[in-house]
Parts: sequence; structure tokens; C-alpha cells
Amino acid sequence: MSVTTEVRVRYAETDQMGVVYYANYLVWFEIGRVEVLRALGLEYRRLEIEHQCILPVVEATCRYRSPARYDDQILIETRPSLLRGPVLKFAYKILRKASDSQEGAEPTLLAEGETVHVVCDGQMNRKPLPEEYAAALRTMMAEE
Repeated sequence: MSVTTEVRVRYAETDQMGVVYYANYLVWFEIGRVEVLRALGLEYRRLEIEHQCILPVVEATCRYRSPARYDDQILIETRPSLLRGPVLKFAYKILRKASDSQEGAEPTLLAEGETVHVVCDGQMNRKPLPEEYAAALRTMMAEE
């Protein structure tokens, strides 16, 4: 199961060629991760404050398929794909939503990628993900 978040491409996210600058896809990945937790009834902020956990990115990949442009409506599909000890992986698809004039058209795949995170405390020491978060993410992964 994945969580879909919709955003509209802002002018500031484009480069001189009129396409979305490649690093913005990683920002969209982050939006997707936060929304996965929110959809599970959890908060990233609470993870940091109450549980003293952070989720630094230790690896990120992105495969670009087609360019996004200013004012496109973008769909960010995000799902947890691995939880093993303190290691957590998310998978993403970035799609351009079909316009209203393209009734029945499928979204266009723009990019897909993954991020790998290690659950840490504030001193960057590994620690387990709180069980409440781990159980919710495992349940979501089982629904695939």
C-alpha cells in the first residue's frame, strides 16, 4: 500500500531549461515520507521530540523518466519497503497527474526512487524504531 500526495510544481522549482531541477525530487520524497507517517496516525515531529529519534538519509536513488514542468500537478506515491532493525527504506514514484482535458488518461511516470534511513538518537547512535511506528509500518508493508 502506498500513500499519494499531490503537489503543484512551483516556478522556483524549475531551472533555466524550464524543467524541475533534479534535486527537487528528493524534496518531494521527503514530503511523501512525512505523509506516510501522517496517514498512519503518527507524526515525525513526535518521533523526534518524544522518542528522541531521527531518520537520517544514508542512501538515495532517483531514476528520472520524463521531465516535470512549472504548474504540473505532481503525485508523490510513497510506501515503506523495508524495516530491518534500525534500517528503514521507502520507495517512491513521482507522476504527472493527467489534466482534466485528458479524461481517462493515466498519470505519466516522471521518476522513481528509494531512500534508506538509519534510526538514530541525537548523537547519531543507532537505536530501534519505537514499536508503535515499527508496527504501523510493518502493517502497511503487509498490505501490498
